[in-house]
Amino acid sequence: MGQEPPPPAEAVALLTGHTGEPATVRLLSDRRGSRVWKVQGLKGAAAVKANTPDGDNAHEKAAEMAQEDDHLLRLTAAGAISPDYRVGAGTWEGGRWLAVNWIDGAPLWQALAPARSPEGDRAAARPWLTGIARSWTQHLARMHTAGWAHADVQPTNTLITNDGQAAVIDYALACGPDGHRLVPYRGALTHTTAPEIATQILATPDDTHIQAQPAADIWSLGASLFWCWTGTRPIRYDDDLDRPEKLAAIAKGTTIALRDVRPWAFPAFEEAITACLAPDPADRPTAKELTTAW
Repeated sequence: MGQEPPPPAEAVALLTGHTGEPATVRLLSDRRGSRVWKVQGLKGAAAVKANTPDGDNAHEKAAEMAQEDDHLLRLTAAGAISPDYRVGAGTWEGGRWLAVNWIDGAPLWQALAPARSPEGDRAAARPWLTGIARSWTQHLARMHTAGWAHADVQPTNTLITNDGQAAVIDYALACGPDGHRLVPYRGALTHTTAPEIATQILATPDDTHIQAQPAADIWSLGASLFWCWTGTRPIRYDDDLDRPEKLAAIAKGTTIALRDVRPWAFPAFEEAITACLAPDPADRPTAKELTTAW
């Protein structure tokens, strides 16, 4: 087997002072033109992202790294995210890199696995689920108040910590109030794409920027909770369809009835998720309203 590619030396040099002398460097993912490593030192850990230098989309991914760093700086200045999240960023011989503090948590799909069976309805399950949803919407509310949409709300970008709180990561695709960006937004994960975003993707050329609004985050939030709690995506389509066909199904806005696929009854939770999945963005609750609805 070949040796794993190391993170950019420039990032490791920065992290030596931040986390202590790196004891371990582990490649976590290598896909779609970017790589992510966990760098663990004596004082803590960080995640390092960099574009794959020899990939066909190296330039685009490098621009996406630069864009995420710009977003982190602006979101921090707006008070929407913690100033402790971003560690640093820069260039290297292969393009761009970005380092953020490590968040010790499980992706939403993994975290909600115990709740996906009929046996999941236990005394602690309901406050635990609502705590996750509430902390998630509180984070989105801070972004939305600052005029931003995360624009990539999905299970993989939501980590659940040991104390049952949701932590949001990956701000590369976020849409700010001024629309300034290096890479046009063309949607994110298909399965959690809001109907209005799907409609705009299908109706515009691939190089046209779509400005995601906070209401699209709310639909994606509802879709992610629906999917990870029930094990079923909220809109039915075959996996072997190509992306435009899936987007066409999403654009219709017709979702599966949650009561037909839920693992157990939880009326208040179901009501909030269903409200998030309203086809018309104007009919969805705001993130601020949702913080008291769960």
